[in-house]
Amino acid sequence: MADEQTFDPANLTKAAEDTFTVRRVFGEAYERGGATIIPVARVMGVFGTGAGAGEGNTSTAWIGRFPRAGRWAAHDEPAADTSSAESPDTHGHGHGGGGGFGTWVHPLGVYVVDAKGTRWLPAVDANLVLLGAGLAVTIVGSTMALAKAIARR
Repeated sequence: MADEQTFDPANLTKAAEDTFTVRRVFGEAYERGGATIIPVARVMGVFGTGAGAGEGNTSTAWIGRFPRAGRWAAHDEPAADTSSAESPDTHGHGHGGGGGFGTWVHPLGVYVVDAKGTRWLPAVDANLVLLGAGLAVTIVGSTMALAKAIARR
């Protein structure tokens, strides 16, 4: 198997390292109308890898520890014959690996640097504004309905 692919965790680590940088938090500054704009974001990320290996003979000692015919097999029962044609590879081999990473980036706002100094302009999250407005309407409506029901009694 000369064309067999192998997993190189160093490549994944390098890709994650390139992603989880301060450049994700503080974006590239740019000029606009005589002011320097520096975007800022909140960045969260996760990273994980796994690897496998193999080689050697495949052991059949584990067979006695699994249920057979509705009862637990005794350890002294003979193990199943795994050398038949149904199980030709009793010498084992293996390898494997994988991994991945994910990021979540949420814009917070920008720093504006101009002749007046440096100031912070927060980003407005329209979804959060709508959620808050919906929650406020629900609370006010529920309170008014409860007050009206109490007044009827």
